Amino acid sequence: MKTITLALTGASGLPYAFRLLECLLHSGHRVQLVYTQAAQIVATQEMGFTLPSRPQEAQLLLLERLGTFTGELAVYGRDDWFAPMASGSNPGDAMVICPCTMGMLAAVATGMSDDLIARAADVMLKERRTLILVPRETPFSAIHLENMLKLTHAGAVILPPNPGFYHHPQSVQDIVDFVVARILDHLGVAQNLVTPWGK
Repeated sequence: MKTITLALTGASGLPYAFRLLECLLHSGHRVQLVYTQAAQIVATQEMGFTLPSRPQEAQLLLLERLGTFTGELAVYGRDDWFAPMASGSNPGDAMVICPCTMGMLAAVATGMSDDLIARAADVMLKERRTLILVPRETPFSAIHLENMLKLTHAGAVILPPNPGFYHHPQSVQDIVDFVVARILDHLGVAQNLVTPWGK
């Protein structure tokens, strides 16, 4: 069982995050979930899903929505400084920020650990653990690209949700699954969403 922090921010692309959450839990992993207020707004707009402000309520609602799984889910508030991923003494195995706003990307790139998401990402970098950012913006400005380059040099993986079409997607879900499969590959989590190239 891997321990993976999943952070949701207010960029478009919440279907990627919810599919990733589902896959991780059904694969038997421990997920520590944290999200911004803007992510709550996007979840309502893109998925018709109301993500409660209180972590305990969100956890119960997600458990009900996701059904039976073999993993573990814990939801934390953005200002919960006692959450395990806030310290290098208990960083977990990996972290994914999906989707990642340019504001959050900038905060991580500059070390501005002023909320749990940015702090947890900072912990991942300093502890040399896997940090994956899924930036959802287009086009990228020079500032965005410079921040991505800085994070790449620091050891993070920048994984924009750019779907491939060589697997002949038949639905929006197929496109979402392609991106989620790439994230799972980088986490070292087995997936059967997309057949690997050449097989």
